[in-house]
Amino acid sequence: MEENKVENVINIIKDMDIKDKLRLGICLSTSDWNNVLYNKIEMYEKFDTMLKEVDEEYKITLINFAKYKLVMFTMAKIMEMQEVERNKVALYLFNSINICK
Repeated sequence: MEENKVENVINIIKDMDIKDKLRLGICLSTSDWNNVLYNKIEMYEKFDTMLKEVDEEYKITLINFAKYKLVMFTMAKIMEMQEVERNKVALYLFNSINICK
């Protein structure tokens, strides 16, 4: 059952475009409740820089991430997971973003 949750979220991430993946990465790296094992500050800086390159709106205005329903839905699913599961999803997300750039 637990692996099924991870697979479901990974499938959602696979269907996201690069902008939504970067937004999700920013949400994960700025969240206080999320205890991923990766350097959150470094990941935030990379995602922030990459999103500014591909999204003009993000570069010039303050973005309310709540308007991105798929990103918020995925974050809610990740919040329901155990720490090991969250780390699996975060690792997949970080690797999929690095491949896309």
